[in-house]
Amino acid sequence: MLSNSDLVELIAFRHALHRQPELSGQEHKTARRVVAFLEPTQPDKMLCDLGGTGVAAIYEGRAPGPTVMIRAELDGLPIEELGAPEYRSEVTGKGHLCGHDGHMVMVAALGRLLARSRPERGRVILMFQPAEETGQGAAAVLQDPRWAQIAPDYAFALHNLPGMPLGQVAVAEGAANCASRGMQIDLVGRTAHASMPETGVSPANAVARLLPALTALGQGGALVPGFRLVTLTHVNMGEPAFGIAPGQARILATLRCLEDGDMASLVAEAEAVVQDVAYDQGLGVSLGYHDVFHACSNAPLAVDYLKQGAARVGMKTPVTASPKRWSEDFGLYGSKGGAQSAMFLLGAGEDHAQLHNPDYDFPDDILSAGIHMFWGTIEAVLDKKGKNTDAY
Repeated sequence: MLSNSDLVELIAFRHALHRQPELSGQEHKTARRVVAFLEPTQPDKMLCDLGGTGVAAIYEGRAPGPTVMIRAELDGLPIEELGAPEYRSEVTGKGHLCGHDGHMVMVAALGRLLARSRPERGRVILMFQPAEETGQGAAAVLQDPRWAQIAPDYAFALHNLPGMPLGQVAVAEGAANCASRGMQIDLVGRTAHASMPETGVSPANAVARLLPALTALGQGGALVPGFRLVTLTHVNMGEPAFGIAPGQARILATLRCLEDGDMASLVAEAEAVVQDVAYDQGLGVSLGYHDVFHACSNAPLAVDYLKQGAARVGMKTPVTASPKRWSEDFGLYGSKGGAQSAMFLLGAGEDHAQLHNPDYDFPDDILSAGIHMFWGTIEAVLDKKGKNTDAY
């Protein structure tokens, strides 16, 4: 496996990535750093600019067999880092505050292991995906014509999780992450002088009605089938002036459901409410959607391989995780890409700063655990003697 010098170099690589975060769809330098790190491992093929800035390194086995894809994310966040590590972000207003720098390093480390020990059968693909934070990256990769050269039978990923014991592994069986989307509502009326508001068409009453009506459509609760949550995230109306009665307003809300079918129903109900209120108030209305994530579900066979992988490298059997409210686009590789897919969670520490917090930093102490989990899983899938092995 990895030596102490490997781990020292991997930590240094993580810190270098941390210093130079790039936002979704803009990860050009990050992708080049990944390619430079992987080139000495001599992959049989390197696909670049996948779905925009993505990178896929392909390692061929000695005989036909399943294709296993391991995925990491390239993008950072538009959040100013407030922590004070020696390697803190050097880019104002941007930070790797979700741990994607650590995820990249764990997956890149597999390239070193594959260079030293190619699989006897099958293929391993190390996928570095753009734009996970906006929900656009996996879809863009799947739409890239070169996806046909990848077409994995199995896909695996991880996410570090603050609040869980350091290095503990957990896997959800079935539903793993919620579907979500940002709903943008633009209401259009007509401005008027503030002394004669009756000569215009104000969106004020519509906004007052829509705020409680939208949140009433999804009030959260237990993460079980039927879960729905509507979160108001932004409201803007008119101009910041005392002499003008408003003629426009914008409402932003995030819709969240455990299952895609429930999301379709929630969207239809929300649109109906907005249209009814706008019509009643004599307003024009336009609707738009952003950051669209489908529900993420772990396939039973892929979950079983994760458990086998843990056993192979001497790790404890993963505990069962509950579904998470936050969203992930990784599930598209299963629902749209045809792979048996599963994501595991890796504990970042019970007292660790939460994801997307300005003082979050990926813990280097869990790099080894993540690398071992991936390596054991790859071996479990590609070993002819393993349980549930495909007949090739």
